Amino acid sequence: MNTQHTVSTAKTGAANAAEAARVEAYYTNVKRLGHWTDSRTVQVTARRSSVQLDLRSAAIPEGDLEVEIAGERSIVKILVPDGTVVDESALEYVGRSKVKDLQRHSAAGGRRLRLTGVLKRGEVRIVRGGVATLTAMFSKEFVDDCRTAHRDGVLPTVHTPESVREGTPRDAG
Repeated sequence: MNTQHTVSTAKTGAANAAEAARVEAYYTNVKRLGHWTDSRTVQVTARRSSVQLDLRSAAIPEGDLEVEIAGERSIVKILVPDGTVVDESALEYVGRSKVKDLQRHSAAGGRRLRLTGVLKRGEVRIVRGGVATLTAMFSKEFVDDCRTAHRDGVLPTVHTPESVREGTPRDAG
């Protein structure tokens, strides 16, 4: 399967003047791990694809996060920090669609993640804490990040983007 590595930004509607990160996946796998955006709004368009989004980055400003989904027969996996409260009330389900979140009822006190849009015969998986770290570490992007960080003399960020800022020198520990 192919993995796309492009990120584009676009203006959202008049109600939201901030820029939104756009992720598009058509019949492929797309991963956005580490410090890939500084926007609190992400627009995902996926058709028969697998999308992995890391929203644990320290580069994302404080406040509510929003993921606008237009998905058809796709899996959207979202990596979030522990304690994140997921609000799926604005997400419309068509066919056999669902949101899988093991800590749905125990999460409290953290950021709020709003899921909006339409999910047609698809699935959204919310991954937190150690499982999110392991998910990021068992990826080609993590290996690439480690190689680049070693070459540049900085710390890798893909596995824990919430605690390591991009470009932090190795000896700053």
